[in-house]
Amino acid sequence: MEKKKIGVLVMSYGTPESIEQVEEYYTHIRRGRPPEPEQLQELQERYEAIGGLFPLRQNTDRQVRALQDRLNEGDHPYEFVCYQGLKHARPYIEDGVKQMAEDGIKEAVSVVLAPHYSVMSVGGYNKRAKETAEEVGISLDSVKSYHLHPQLLKALVERVNTSLAKFSVAAEQVRILFTAHSLPEKILEMRDPYPQQLKETSKAIADQVGTTNWEFAWQSAGQTAMPWLGPDILDVLARVRKEEDVRHVLVCPIGFVSDHLEILYDIDIECQDAAKELGIHLERTASLNTDPLYIDTLADVVTQTLQVNKG
Repeated sequence: MEKKKIGVLVMSYGTPESIEQVEEYYTHIRRGRPPEPEQLQELQERYEAIGGLFPLRQNTDRQVRALQDRLNEGDHPYEFVCYQGLKHARPYIEDGVKQMAEDGIKEAVSVVLAPHYSVMSVGGYNKRAKETAEEVGISLDSVKSYHLHPQLLKALVERVNTSLAKFSVAAEQVRILFTAHSLPEKILEMRDPYPQQLKETSKAIADQVGTTNWEFAWQSAGQTAMPWLGPDILDVLARVRKEEDVRHVLVCPIGFVSDHLEILYDIDIECQDAAKELGIHLERTASLNTDPLYIDTLADVVTQTLQVNKG
């Protein structure tokens, strides 16, 4: 019997694929307003500092392929076909949904490569996908969040334990800084669950690791007139060194699921430089990328969403 095709729209932020595409990408982020020359130069220099690499696209491609393979394992009545939909690069979210329709998909699930829900991030992705799906006649259900999924937590706990072994002191003497991308403070007025979900993930990991020596910090805030959520990780590093004489720090960026600029520059270069100036030994947990536990997490939340909405 022929299996029923189910579309899976895998959504993420998007990235340029070359220095030449940076301006178009930055302009899209700024809602059509081209960046000032100095802003463009700064972003280009950051990419050049990580070797002129644009790893997010390749990492996302690998995650999507791995998810499709995982979804189609085992005996079930569906054939899952994965599509990409990016917020700020091609194929855009709308492109991914329209491609599903062109391929004859009538039923689909969308999932974002970000475990924590915010109306400004995951909510926005899901809204764009839903609106386009309605236009082209696709029944689409969306995963909202999966920040406490046991397989996700297991993958992150393994990374923390592996990284703690790199320090010359006992694990309990290492301050763990869990981080995620900052968002504008206005989300607090909306009672957005993003900050709370991040702290729940942090505590769950710390509890499984068996440490109380941790805190949460924000990173990669945008350069806008409006205030963004803090404290920023650079400020936290300075504070813990000066006020608590912390000399060993492990950064665990739980808000990110693959290697890209916010990891390879903001942590591996910017934070590492600050740590060296402060006399701090800083390590970072490895990114999830295509870790089977993370792919299992995605596959599980997709199939659960499909089953729940089938009643």
